[in-house]
Amino acid sequence: MIRLIVATRNRHKLEEIRSILGKGVECLGLDQWKGVPPLPETGKTFEENATQKAMALAQWLAEHEPAVAEERAWVLADDSGLEVDALGGKPGVCSARYADPTKGQNTPDAENNAKLLRDLEGVPFERRTARFRCVLAVVEVPPKEVRLFEGVCEGRIVDRPRGSGGFGYDPLFQPAGYDQTFGELPPAVKNQISHRSRALKKFQQWMAEQIRLED
Repeated sequence: MIRLIVATRNRHKLEEIRSILGKGVECLGLDQWKGVPPLPETGKTFEENATQKAMALAQWLAEHEPAVAEERAWVLADDSGLEVDALGGKPGVCSARYADPTKGQNTPDAENNAKLLRDLEGVPFERRTARFRCVLAVVEVPPKEVRLFEGVCEGRIVDRPRGSGGFGYDPLFQPAGYDQTFGELPPAVKNQISHRSRALKKFQQWMAEQIRLED
């Protein structure tokens, strides 16, 4: 079984990743270890942030949890966010702290959603094109070469939150080809078409190939 340490304390994200990857992968979150420091996230792109987090966590585990390296574990870090065309690609890498990026920490989902709706006030639905973008950085412990996997889901932003499922901007994002938002769609459907799902499937294909080459 592949042991995957996910660089997150967000239980919603962790459960989503577990559901998408399914059996054969043991996914552990940061709550499994005490003393993990805040992971750097100072990049200007999703790729930079994901790489920073993956490398920092893999290095910390190698130094403080040698048993993890002995078991040949992998670290997975993702950076993802919403890009809205009418806002020049914002909120982008600031998606989790969009309501007040000056704080340097995440702001509540409800506040981020409210700001997004204010910024799009008066913009017609046909011009509210947007996409969720996810970049995964995967590296072995101890850290060696980083692999990147990207997934994108196109859609539009609706005029009010709809549905109580998911998290983040899900209640405002209507994926292309669907009449429901991510907040309304069943988790099984979202996990087939989401940006994170598409990136994870690329990772799965790569990992399966590595295992095949080693057999």
